[in-house]
Formats: sequence, C-alpha cells, structure tokens
Amino acid sequence: MTTLQEHIQSSKRTGTIEFSIEARGKECVLSRMPIQPGVLNPFGVVQAGAMLWLADVTASILILEAQPADERGKGFPLAIDLHTSLFGNQKEGDIRAEARFVRQGKTISIVRTRILGKEDKLLAEVTSTHVAAG
Repeated sequence: MTTLQEHIQSSKRTGTIEFSIEARGKECVLSRMPIQPGVLNPFGVVQAGAMLWLADVTASILILEAQPADERGKGFPLAIDLHTSLFGNQKEGDIRAEARFVRQGKTISIVRTRILGKEDKLLAEVTSTHVAAG
C-alpha cells in the first residue's frame, strides 16, 4: 500500500469499474455496482467520478428504454449537464442507482438518479440533462 503522498505523486492511474442493470423499464432503471479497488479513492471510499459514471449510464439506459435510438445512433441520449450532490460514501459492499424521469421529451430529457448505499443510505443525487443525438 502506498502513502497518500505517493499516490498523489504517481503518474499512473488504473482500475476496473463495472456494474449490472438489475431492472429496466420506461419509468425506472435500477443498477448495482460492486465496490472494488478500481473505484476507490486514496481514502478507501468510492471515488465521486465512479458514482457519476454509474448515474450517467443508468440515466441513459432509462431514456433508451422509453425512446430507443436507431441503428445509426440517432436519438442516443447525450448528457449535456450533470449536477451532482454528494451526501455520503462507503468502503465496501455495493452501491445502487435508481434513475427516474423529471421530464421526458423527444429532444431533451431530464433524469434524477439516486445513488444508494447500505440500508438505502442516500450517497448522491445526480440530475442530468440529455439531448437526443441527431
């Protein structure tokens, strides 16, 4: 294990990040990400960017469930704004994402994704705005 200063000074960053979709529908998508070394920050908790990635992809899947993109990608939801509030964190187990529409449109959709930890503790809330690719 390296010290915090050694980690900060290191030029190389590596890791594995993955998650699974547990339920998908036109009103809600649920996903789960295991906490593993590739998603941890130097303090041993989930890095904020890993939570944001989980929220963004889960929100995109929600939009695609409601309005699929064509085979060329037209209609794919591109994030144009992500607002994140972080409330907590954890070191082990899984974190979950729950994405629901705030506003569903043909061109612009807004999704609120809640990141939940152990015992449904709210870790983060992400409101994302997506525009359909043309």
